[in-house]
Amino acid sequence: MTEYDLYGIGAALLDTEIEVSDDDLKALGVDKGVMTLVDDQRQHQLVSALSDHLVTAKRACGGSGANTVIAASYFGLRTFYSCKVAADENGDFYRADLANAGVGYPNTLREAQPGVTGKCLVLITPDAERSMNTFLGISAELSTAELDVAALRASRWAYIEGYLVSSPTGKAAAIELRQVAESAGVKTALSLSDPAMVHLFQDGLREMIGGGVDLLFCNRDEALGFTKTDSVAAAAEALKAFCRGFAITLGAEGALLWDGEREYRVAAPEVRAIDTNGAGDMFAGAFLYGINRDMSYQEAGELACRAAGQVVSQYGPRLRADQHAELLASEVEVRGAES
Repeated sequence: MTEYDLYGIGAALLDTEIEVSDDDLKALGVDKGVMTLVDDQRQHQLVSALSDHLVTAKRACGGSGANTVIAASYFGLRTFYSCKVAADENGDFYRADLANAGVGYPNTLREAQPGVTGKCLVLITPDAERSMNTFLGISAELSTAELDVAALRASRWAYIEGYLVSSPTGKAAAIELRQVAESAGVKTALSLSDPAMVHLFQDGLREMIGGGVDLLFCNRDEALGFTKTDSVAAAAEALKAFCRGFAITLGAEGALLWDGEREYRVAAPEVRAIDTNGAGDMFAGAFLYGINRDMSYQEAGELACRAAGQVVSQYGPRLRADQHAELLASEVEVRGAES
């Protein structure tokens, strides 16, 4: 008898979104469209330089893995999340946000240590692209101590955030989580997370994947970079050596899926994108919900594309609880019309 449908691990970050121009990014020396790790001083420098923009800033509990697990929870899965926050105001905010979303967490999160909870400054340009500058804070110290082995063994799926590869202790925790999950018969999923992670930490990601995960999430750039290929078709073929199923998100072109036997192409809905922050996280959360509820890869992919389309059409990396319910209701209508 499983207690949880999904156990996730990843960084705990307080996101602050700010709308900027491409000229702002150039003036600040920010690399566009990727996640860049920065120290506290650099993040303060960026915030100070953008002080006149802060009127439009929005704060939210984030981190890629957390966004995915929270989405899965709002869709209806029983979820659990391992992360690390500090004994500060942001840490308190983070714990409360997880609890409000119905996400369980280990006792170590209640016993927070002195330090600074991680923060991510998300800069959104008019083309909807997000450029992230992340100060990991105490999240850099995430380790095997934050694992709840009993909860993991009592789960159906384990989800690993690829960003953990940038922290030696985080990478070790991800590897141990995968190994414990495999020994307990818990299915494993991993996201490559970001093109910069693929470029800088290729070997570490391969260590985290080990002999292969049950499900690999990535976008086009991550797939091409990880496999060192120049086409999605070639990348898809190469990825099959690392997983027993995958989902490659292709933005407005939808997604390419492989369930271990056959490939599927799923179209994306036509939307006006204003903020792509969290699109991949939402896709993963909706997809994991779908396959946990016995949807086919194609059905889960269609739901995930609709959910990601909703996220990019508004600001922020997450949807409200009622928006998840509306997506599920529309899913039932679509299935009914098709039958």
